[in-house]
Amino acid sequence: MLLGVTPSHAVAIRASADPVKDERPITDKDREHWAFRPLAKAGAEATLEKLSPPQSPPADTATLIRRVTFDLTGLPPSLDAQKDYETLVDDLLASKEYGEHWAQWWLDLARFAETDGFEYDAERSRAWQYRDWVIKALNDDMPFDQFVQQQIAGDLLPDGDENATAFLFTVPDMPDLNNQSERRHVLLNDITSTVGAVGLGLTVGCAQCHDHPYDPISQADFYRLRAFFDNTVLPKERKPLGPSVRVFTEGVPASTVFVRGDFKRPGPEITPAIPRLFGSLEKTDRAAFAQWLASKDNALFLRAMANRIWQQHFGKPLAAVPGDLGHQGEAPSHPALLDWLAAELPRQNWSLKKLHKLIVMSPTYRQSSLVVRPSGRSGVPDGLKAELQTPRRLTGEMLRDAMLSVSGQLNLKSGGPGVRLPMPKEVSDTLLKGQYKVTEDVTEHTRRSVYIFARRNVRHPLFDLFDRPDAQISCARRNESTTAPQALTLLNSDIAHETAAKLATTLTQKHGSGTRALVSAATQRCLSRKATEAEITTGSTFIEQQTQLASSFQGALADYCLALLNSNEFLFVD
Repeated sequence: MLLGVTPSHAVAIRASADPVKDERPITDKDREHWAFRPLAKAGAEATLEKLSPPQSPPADTATLIRRVTFDLTGLPPSLDAQKDYETLVDDLLASKEYGEHWAQWWLDLARFAETDGFEYDAERSRAWQYRDWVIKALNDDMPFDQFVQQQIAGDLLPDGDENATAFLFTVPDMPDLNNQSERRHVLLNDITSTVGAVGLGLTVGCAQCHDHPYDPISQADFYRLRAFFDNTVLPKERKPLGPSVRVFTEGVPASTVFVRGDFKRPGPEITPAIPRLFGSLEKTDRAAFAQWLASKDNALFLRAMANRIWQQHFGKPLAAVPGDLGHQGEAPSHPALLDWLAAELPRQNWSLKKLHKLIVMSPTYRQSSLVVRPSGRSGVPDGLKAELQTPRRLTGEMLRDAMLSVSGQLNLKSGGPGVRLPMPKEVSDTLLKGQYKVTEDVTEHTRRSVYIFARRNVRHPLFDLFDRPDAQISCARRNESTTAPQALTLLNSDIAHETAAKLATTLTQKHGSGTRALVSAATQRCLSRKATEAEITTGSTFIEQQTQLASSFQGALADYCLALLNSNEFLFVD
């Protein structure tokens, strides 16, 4: 028996000589798990506020403007963002910066990168076209069911876009592997695992070699699901995969179950089918599968997506393990709220923008993160509920973009091939000969982080420090580490000092050399609020004393700007 596995599960994960013949039937008990049930029907009076009531008073205007601007665009608010809140929300959702920010959420799920990974990490010259497709689709508010369906079968659906189906192949790959049958097997397993993880929120990849140890997904279920994609890989292709996957080649092996997951041991032949837990389809082509996956009748798909969208807005999901809604995950803290949100997506005609607006306009979202206990002491109470607003740290991409934005350097050009930034020598030396290339046009170096060339084996140091996933597998929730190198980088790195100096120059050009005016302007730029009188006094004193020490007013102002860029108020969204 395996450690920590019940006897019944131990039987389930035992490899079978005939995974189809020995397949355990699906039972009513299997369907009782909360995530596999139909969505609960909320009453006509149900609203987000009633299902998730605020626990705190409303946030002040400056805090709310900063929160929603970062939330919807990934950037700090502009200096003229003082407008009616609903008008601001509409403007943010209509901006191109919205799609550029929210695309990174989806690219994490898609394990997007512009290189193959593995030993040679060869480049994929057209991979950026998929990234741009995602951004455009989000900015156009493509109905979310179509957004997902096109990425599964855009080459087969009416008015589909083959660039979308690059989602299937944004996968680590070894094009020059001697055994192309092995390569094909690994690719198809990855595609199947990723589609299951993203579309269903389940770890279906655990059933590659044996029945799933916890969820009612058999090994045969896995390979039936994989069979939808069996005609999408060229078994003898030896070049990096491009965006298009419309490949129908002769000689593609019949779909089979592979005994113990070994590509050299094909077992019983099977036909494409969704996991038996979810019923069956009349048609068994990839287009039919895509339409079933992203449909209003697929409760698991809707829950998985609603859970992730809530996570992006509040910093934590309603169901704590967004990549696993199966038996090894955790039940949602507010099941009625999750089901209501899940049903709301198709009710809103699959408009993500309408769902975003519904959330950010709610009193739940607009509440303060400061909780006052009955005793009068401030802080976060015990038994913190999932809907409570809590300060969230900027991601590495948001941090870099914010630093460029407040210092007046951000280049808002959209689209195109990934920008290759200069790297520290200790990082560039790890690359193979010829791989370290820097974009010659230096104005490109200050573009948004979503457009930075995404190498699988070597991430930009700032992104690496601040927990960007490595794109080896689908990432439903980023880790959030707190380490000494993060603080040291923000205090001592070239990018930090260059940003502080640029910010100081921008401030003096616009506000002269009066310290009080400069402190006020710096605070507004970096923290998106007015400076207090105490801050103005303290900041002015610091700059004056630092000028005497450094013999340079501009250097002293840059030091003050560096301090603001290192403050928690800059690094976190409240």
